[in-house]
Amino acid sequence: MITKLTKLFTEFFESERTGGFLLMGAAALAVVLANSAVSESFLHFWHTELPGGNLEFWINDGLMAVFFLLVGLEIERELYIGELSDRSNAMLPVAAAVGGMLLPAGIYFAFNAGLPTQNGFGVPMATDIAFALGVLSLIGNRVPVSIKVFLTALAIIDDLGAILVIAIFYSDSFSWWWLGISAAIFGVMILLNRFKIKNLTPYLLLGAALWYTIHHAGIHATIAGVLTAFAIPFGDGGERSPSYVLQHFLHKPVAFFIMPVFALANAGLVLESGWTQSFGAPVGLGILFGLLLGKPAGVLLGVWLSRRFAGDESAKNATWMHYFGAGLLAGVGFTMSIFITLLAFETPDEITTAKTAIFAASLLAGVAGYVVMKLAPSRE
Repeated sequence: MITKLTKLFTEFFESERTGGFLLMGAAALAVVLANSAVSESFLHFWHTELPGGNLEFWINDGLMAVFFLLVGLEIERELYIGELSDRSNAMLPVAAAVGGMLLPAGIYFAFNAGLPTQNGFGVPMATDIAFALGVLSLIGNRVPVSIKVFLTALAIIDDLGAILVIAIFYSDSFSWWWLGISAAIFGVMILLNRFKIKNLTPYLLLGAALWYTIHHAGIHATIAGVLTAFAIPFGDGGERSPSYVLQHFLHKPVAFFIMPVFALANAGLVLESGWTQSFGAPVGLGILFGLLLGKPAGVLLGVWLSRRFAGDESAKNATWMHYFGAGLLAGVGFTMSIFITLLAFETPDEITTAKTAIFAASLLAGVAGYVVMKLAPSRE
């Protein structure tokens, strides 16, 4: 297992960890305000009309595209020089992530098959990397470095899976005309990469144009962030690499501004009388069991399969209890789960039910993951 972390990984972990605490505070504040005397004003504020759409649209489709740009840059780093660059090291988090996506989706579908809500199978597939690493950081040095790397890599692969699910299942009807223009713009970006153009300005300007055309093509516009990340030259991954420079720049704005603002705009859950009944609805049951049981079970199954059939040696520095705790923390879906909820459901009741289940499951998964990690052996 690679235990010598690169400077960029350390910076990524630290910003996500700190951002996780800020995200928790923003989510709690949103719930408090949504159930206070200023509830109506608070909720209405996010629907303030702006050029091109309301404030909520620009947060969920605009700012979140920047978030996905950062995710794409981190995926690129992992593939080239990080945990996923070596096949033997990659097998473990890849297998765990796949198991941790498929099993929760299957559990959700089992509760909602044949119902209008079956389209929400993507909701319990997601992991909130900021929350998960935020909880993990509370335990401090008791957690083996290998587990920190494992959970980070797992969450990144999870994000990639969520991106694919959004692109395939949660996009509107296609416009081939706009899709063709998007492909042409992306092609120009790839050509710039091939000609070793390292100035970030043309990539970012073309990325903005790509966001606009992809939005009009009927594909969720945040996908433009990931495509832009993959087009930006990585080079040797050093500090002068365009990819490194942009990722380094985006860490703090994303962790300390974009994610908390997203939480404020979307975590305002109004708790009306009888709100606990949401847990008994098919949507609530699918999300609760998917995140609380499906995630850790899928992660452990993936780890076992990797060690059993791929001869993986990277798990020697951690115990099964550590991987169980990591699986529980992967069940903290919050940000990505809410994001997919807004795409998967249309009626306010379905969205409220899903948000309620996400809040409960993420809270329980975070507490359970903390307890398990705390009880696990303190060192490798």
